[in-house]
Amino acid sequence: MPKKRNEKYRETDEKDVARSSQAAGDFVIGRHPAVAALKSEQEINKVFLQSGLKNDSLDEIRGMARKRHLVISEVPKTKLDTMASHQNHQGVVLAVAAFQYATLDDLFKRAEDAGEPPFFLILDEIEDPHNLGSILRTADASGVHGVIIPKHRSVGLTSTVAKTSTGAIETVPVAKVTNLSNAVAELKDRGLWIFGTDMNGTDYRRWDAKGPVGLVIGNEGKGISRLLKQSVDETLTIPMVGTVQSLNASVAAGLLMYQGFNSRHPL
Repeated sequence: MPKKRNEKYRETDEKDVARSSQAAGDFVIGRHPAVAALKSEQEINKVFLQSGLKNDSLDEIRGMARKRHLVISEVPKTKLDTMASHQNHQGVVLAVAAFQYATLDDLFKRAEDAGEPPFFLILDEIEDPHNLGSILRTADASGVHGVIIPKHRSVGLTSTVAKTSTGAIETVPVAKVTNLSNAVAELKDRGLWIFGTDMNGTDYRRWDAKGPVGLVIGNEGKGISRLLKQSVDETLTIPMVGTVQSLNASVAAGLLMYQGFNSRHPL
């Protein structure tokens, strides 16, 4: 007995999504991240749009995809829910090639092209993708030239990071290194002053980040590792007067990045 039209469509759609998941390194989820990806040089394998959903944002995404001659697939909301791991996809998911990492030279080149002394963020084993995404978003806003993460025991560039960054993953280069201590030593050899966060240190409001600097943000629970802490030139602390004597990693990073911005771009 032949399959009904809806059953046949569902079976085809499931195979289509499975093939895309295998071919793609990851997914970009949501309207703003999708627009940012389509404007960038990110390699995109396929565009999935929610069938029956009509609005200006999706029309814009559809038009951008057509200009890039990308395959557009209209799929049910349930399929996008699955692809997005039930995050708020807003009717659009892009199947993309694995996110490309930069090199340290790329980060220096970006600062040079901007005509500014380097301002890098060094993340010591940040494990929460939402924290990494939020940090990238603030890094983009505050003029950070690049982010450095370790290869192991750290979250990488994932669809959740892309979603949380609201497109900043496309504009802030991220370098992945095998050993952070060795990377910091190289940065120091290339003229950077390295600052880290600690409960005991200089009040961050006194931090002058005008020159070439690298800022180390520690793990959500353990802070900066002992070896890395020994290699920083100075530690910075954020004073807290409340009962809770700790801040979320992305919040602490945001405060420090904007202190760096304030000193580099005074009123």
